[in-house]
This record gives sequence, C-alpha cells and structure tokens, in this order.
Amino acid sequence: MLLLPGNDPHALQAAARHLADGELLGLPTETVYGLAARADRDDAVAKIFAAKGRPSDHPLIVHVLDAAGAEPFADHLPATARRLMDAFWPGPLTVIVPRRPGVAASAAGGQSTIAVRAPAHPVARAVLAAARELGVDGVAAPSANRFGRVSPTLARHVVEEFGPDLMVLDGGACEVGIESSIVDCSRERPALLRPGLLSRARIEAALGEPLAEPDAAAPKASGTLAAHYAPTARVRLLEADRLALLFATASASGALEGVAVYSRARLPAWCWQPLPADPAAAAHELFAVLRDLDAAGAREIWVEAPPRDPAWDGVRDRLSRAAAAFTD
Repeated sequence: MLLLPGNDPHALQAAARHLADGELLGLPTETVYGLAARADRDDAVAKIFAAKGRPSDHPLIVHVLDAAGAEPFADHLPATARRLMDAFWPGPLTVIVPRRPGVAASAAGGQSTIAVRAPAHPVARAVLAAARELGVDGVAAPSANRFGRVSPTLARHVVEEFGPDLMVLDGGACEVGIESSIVDCSRERPALLRPGLLSRARIEAALGEPLAEPDAAAPKASGTLAAHYAPTARVRLLEADRLALLFATASASGALEGVAVYSRARLPAWCWQPLPADPAAAAHELFAVLRDLDAAGAREIWVEAPPRDPAWDGVRDRLSRAAAAFTD
C-alpha cells in the first residue's frame, strides 16, 4: 500500500517527484483530501478526470504555495483577488482569476478563467514547496473521491475510494472538513460562487465591498452542481419540526429500520448521531459522519437542517447538494 506518513521528509520528497513525473497523489489539505496532479500538464490532469469519473469541462482548483505561485497560471491578478489572498492565504479560500493563455487549459475545464488556492495544511505546503523545486508551479487537486460523492477527510477515505495503488500522504484528519469558499474575481464585481467556512461577512470586510450574486455569466466552479457530496444512502434534509413529525409517523408504522438520524434532538432511531451546535465543529465532522453512516449500512440518512444563520452557509450548502441527489 502506498500510504505514506506526511511527517516523513523522505515521503514528502517522493510525493513531489511523483507529481513532477505526472502521476496522481492523494494530498491532505485543511479542507478535504485532494487528488492532485501537476496543473501544467494536460496528460497529468487527464488522469484526475479519468480516476474520478469527472466531466472534463468541470474545472479544477489549482493549489499553489503563495500568490507568486499563482502568477504563472494567471493572465493577471485583479486587485480584488490580491486583497483576498493577503487576507486569507494560506487558507480555505479559492479565487477565480483570468487564466494565462495557453496554460492549464485542461485544469480550467477549457474556460478562460482559472481557480487558485494556497492551502494551509503543513503537509500540502511542504509538498508544494518541494514540487516547485522540481519545476511544478501548482497542482490541480479536486476532492479525492469519485465524482459527486462524499469528500474525504481522512487518508483511509482516499484509499477506500481509489484502492491501494494510489500514492497517498497521510496528514491526519482535515481541520476544516468542507471545501474552500470560492470567490469569482475575474469580472468587475467579485461574487461568492461556493460558501465555505469563511463567512460572507469576513470576505466582504477583506474586499471592502459587498459581494455580488452569481449570475448566468459566472464561470463554472468546483462543487457547484445541484447534486453533489452524496453518500450511497439517501439523504433527506429536514427542518426540525418536519423531522420530528416524519420520525413519529415512521416510528408508529415500524418503518425506521435502516434509518440514521443526524440531528440536535436525540431520536431513538436505528442510528442517531448528534449534530454539533457549532458550525465549525459540524463542518469538521460532516463528511466523516456521512461516510460512517453509509458504511454502517444506513438506507436513509435524515438530517436536521442547520440554523439559517450565515455561519452555517457552508454546511447547509453541502447538505442541500447531498440531498438533491435523491430528490423524488
């Protein structure tokens, strides 16, 4: 098995060489584990799309060490993008900027824009630094799972998805647990295309202006399809009163076998998992909980909808997309 310890300098060098050779790597970041390949080689990026079963026109995020590392991929870095980089890099924020012509077309899904992020995870940063010494400016790294499925937050999740032949660096559990916020900075007004742990208010404060709402002309971005992040079990996202009513009805009829409940209120279901009251804690464990309930054999996973506070936007977004995959 090619599962390597992320704190081993020899493993980090081997991983960097693997990337430089155009091979795939399971890479820990603070958000989720990524399936990485050097972004400047179309043949390497094609391996990502093939392994995930991902449409080749669905763009990837290029992970770089810093703002200087983004420059080889960008036609230019708009002032809005630079403000966000200064405020949140390294960290769980992706910016979309105009793409340098002739560079990373496959990673960009053929678009004239490119999504870039500087991860904060020390293992990811060590690999990116070592790879840059070998001529790799950045790596495309979508979540290391089959397309549309639950993102991995542990190294073993990646091995479960792709088997023992993929080289994977074990960096422990991902600190954030959901993917980065994505802000489009390629047009006149920046727009939030995907929420994450960073709140809209913090992003707007760093920009010094309000975010625009996405429109039909916005670039495609990772993780923004209506149905995404789904386990095999059916996910049903329910407001607390609706969940209680459905549970009572199903309990009375004996129809709760195989039903797992992820809620703040304890319900004597086949399997109950407490939903944290803190959005950061919920984000940290969300995908692992969905994977564990799936692995336990849940037929359905009933989830109490998070509060409508903006701090919960990232978690609510992921749950809404997971549930959309099973809409009647």
